[in-house]
Amino acid sequence: MKRFFKVLLCIILAVVVLAGGFIGWLSIVEYKPDPVMELEITRTSDGSKIQPNEDLNVLLWNIGYAGLGKASDFFMDGGKSVKSADRETFTSYLNGIKNFLEEQNPDLVMLQEVDTDSSRTYSTNEAEILAQGNYVHALNYSCPFVPYPMPPMGKINSGILTTTEYEIDRAERIALPCPFSWPKSTANLKRCLLVSYMPIEGSDKELVLVNLHLEAYDDGEGKIAQTKMLREFVEQEYAKGNYVIAGGDFNQTFPGTLDTFPIVQDDYWKPGVLDSSFLPEGWEFTYDNSAPTCRLLNQPYDKNDPLTQYYVIDGFILSPNVQLNKVENIDLEFENSDHNPVMLNVTLK
Repeated sequence: MKRFFKVLLCIILAVVVLAGGFIGWLSIVEYKPDPVMELEITRTSDGSKIQPNEDLNVLLWNIGYAGLGKASDFFMDGGKSVKSADRETFTSYLNGIKNFLEEQNPDLVMLQEVDTDSSRTYSTNEAEILAQGNYVHALNYSCPFVPYPMPPMGKINSGILTTTEYEIDRAERIALPCPFSWPKSTANLKRCLLVSYMPIEGSDKELVLVNLHLEAYDDGEGKIAQTKMLREFVEQEYAKGNYVIAGGDFNQTFPGTLDTFPIVQDDYWKPGVLDSSFLPEGWEFTYDNSAPTCRLLNQPYDKNDPLTQYYVIDGFILSPNVQLNKVENIDLEFENSDHNPVMLNVTLK
């Protein structure tokens, strides 16, 4: 009996040492970006400047790293899958996303959950494949090995992508508050704003394009802090005389949209709620609730299931000098992603 307990103790100590060593390694290699980082712009064309009073089509889309299409569920939403797509399915989703972007051919594209070298997407550089003209990518999730769940997620390098045929003068990654403490932070997302500064012909003003993907699986305080920082940033840029378009996945429902798409799955993930009084006078949340922008991933997509949970959490914030002409959620029935794209048409006044 003594021998049994001695062996058991040795096994327990070995597990503790290995786990401690692994956490220590994750702590050493943890992605710790500076508060503000200048980003490299990949230029594939000379890029013309935006013209004054020009109408612009802006498309935003959380593409779910081309792994969360109609056949997918996801463990964080109450589903079972981690990777959510075999190689063939992943390739089909990615090609579908690429084809849609080429068909729409918008002036400005802002994508979220774009992998560049991740186990879940077979080390594919999605940014290179999906870019239309000049582009910039900002990491918001970088970890050499995410150890959970089982089987583990493995290596992840993912982020947000802005791409356009227009000239991008410079771009920055601005870190957002992180709600997770050590050791959870070592293998978690580091959210950010991807800010692209775009010159306007004959003007000293710039279009400030802010691509964002705010916190999802926190207790709510992270989203609140990140949204507050976003508001402060866009106000500062507008005070300089610039035009500001901020768009992406807020992981919060827009005002009034819960009336159209109420919570029917109360036991699963629920987004935060944006308040219409949050923005200063003259600013506006810009969104469409004629179709959902996101679905819950507790099961594969079934449009005939009355318990399929929908949300409107993807949209824009426009500064007072940006005129809204149209905004539309394009209902693709979640064929290639758990989000639908949103198309915006605006004029810089």
